[in-house]
Amino acid sequence: MQIRGRLLLLFLLGYLVFSASGQAQSPGERADRFLEMVNLGYQALYRANSEAQWLAATDVSPEHDRKAEAAGKAVASFNGNPAFIQEAKDLLKAKDSLTEIQVLQLQKVLLNAAEGPMTSPKLVADRVAAETAQASAMNGFRFQLGGSNVIANDIDRILRESRDLGARKAAWESSKEIGRPLKPGLVRLRDLRNGCARELGHEDYLALQVARYGMGAEEMVRLNEEFLRELTPLYRQLHTWTKHQLAKRYGQPVPKKIPAHWINNRWGQEWGQLVDSVDLDGLFVGKQADWVTKAAEDFYVGMGFPRLPQTFWSRSDLFPTKPGEDRRKNAHASCWHLDLENDIRSLMSVEPNAWWWTTAHHELGHGYYFMAYTRPEVPPLLRDGANPAFHEGIGELIGMASVQTPYLKHLALMPADQKVDEIGSQLDFALVHAVPFLFWSSGTMLHWEADVYRGGLPPEQWNRRWWEHVEKFQGIEAPGGSGSRGEEWCDAATKTHINDNPCYYYSYAVAFVLKFQLHDHIARKILHQPPQACDYAGNKEVGAFLQKILAPGATRDWRAILREATGEDLSTRALKEYFKPLMSWLEKENAGREIGWD
Repeated sequence: MQIRGRLLLLFLLGYLVFSASGQAQSPGERADRFLEMVNLGYQALYRANSEAQWLAATDVSPEHDRKAEAAGKAVASFNGNPAFIQEAKDLLKAKDSLTEIQVLQLQKVLLNAAEGPMTSPKLVADRVAAETAQASAMNGFRFQLGGSNVIANDIDRILRESRDLGARKAAWESSKEIGRPLKPGLVRLRDLRNGCARELGHEDYLALQVARYGMGAEEMVRLNEEFLRELTPLYRQLHTWTKHQLAKRYGQPVPKKIPAHWINNRWGQEWGQLVDSVDLDGLFVGKQADWVTKAAEDFYVGMGFPRLPQTFWSRSDLFPTKPGEDRRKNAHASCWHLDLENDIRSLMSVEPNAWWWTTAHHELGHGYYFMAYTRPEVPPLLRDGANPAFHEGIGELIGMASVQTPYLKHLALMPADQKVDEIGSQLDFALVHAVPFLFWSSGTMLHWEADVYRGGLPPEQWNRRWWEHVEKFQGIEAPGGSGSRGEEWCDAATKTHINDNPCYYYSYAVAFVLKFQLHDHIARKILHQPPQACDYAGNKEVGAFLQKILAPGATRDWRAILREATGEDLSTRALKEYFKPLMSWLEKENAGREIGWD
């Protein structure tokens, strides 16, 4: 009832203000009145929806699912209002008479409307119901291993630590069980999402999402394929070294493609625990999970950022559910801006290890981005990243800085006099935080979703196509070999954002390229330290540089922000230069070996 009451009030207000806007003397005045009304309603409903979705993600129950569905319908009813759509389109016809910030807001109105265009109410109602059901099925799924309930962290621990290939295979297969119940909902959502996007003139749902970059879908695919082309020599060297290392570890012949359960990550997107001279997990022995999150906040504060709001600590859900606790929650780390003001929260399952160390720094990066652009000069519609990758890129940048050797010594996590294997550190960082991830996100993820949303790939071919991409782009195969995963599975759906934030993973790829550009500039131009070993801690100039990037939110074109910050367009240059010493070492190490897998 509370959401319905708010919605009724907002529509009444919207009708009065919107009607008055037609009397404006100029397109600019008319746009101001219209956008004032839309921003007011948008922010109020954004908060109501976020609160409902937060409950549904942190405490899965039918009651919370119902509230989330009602909130989603309220948001769609407002954002997708046909009168709003028409007014935004009419105003954009006079865009030469509008300011840049008015144009950006009107474009955002139409992008928001395309997620739930009320020009087709049944389509929108069906989509909201299907999204809610999919999220509930995903968040409430109980993983099982050996007949017992386990959480995702338990599966990940086996894949990080076990040398028993049988146990690893069982854990990997357990992690894929969630795909089966999620496939029917994803099939339905594919058509509903495409239907919503096409209602407002987008070719498909992928095209709608890419439009947030001011780009076309094919342009985005080409950009990511260019990333892969430029980085293929490095990836093939890493792949060759990795499969020889893993074969030695497990006492197996060297394969052409790497069996998926040999890798420590459920999707093969990062390849950790391979470099004997690097043991970052060991640095956190004896630490507590709450220390990890507080240390991440201290990193930002040291650069001149304020403390997070106290409510962040009282309202967030930061740690794993306790043994025996019946509550179920989403296992994917995230950070939320619930009211587009000061209510910032994070959903994580932090444990004291290297993965959660970088993840905590990453997620708080979202929180500090929220804080930077939450100011009167940035209207609620534009309280967002310069593009979706900027949000991820800032988090990735700080995650990268958090494992630089000088910073770890600064915190006394590593003894000040400890000698560090520089090539080993580069190798570990490339495997865990850089190169395999790009071939997974720019390759497998983007091309599979392009096949599904743009290409209309029939559901009975989804899993086969998924593994074709995994083998082609990543050089990885299923534990049973090529063709062993039939269509009763939907291994793509085991990845969270395939379900709840689709056509998005290329944003992570762009973010990875972006983080190396920003890091290179910070290291060389501000710190005057080598990019492979530098320390941001306590440097206010670094903080000011970042604040200048964060504060505009989405009020300026992302390309201009990047050029002003670094002096160059988006490029893999910095990434390739970072790993030049590693590339030379790999070429010597792999001499005489067959490079690659095809």
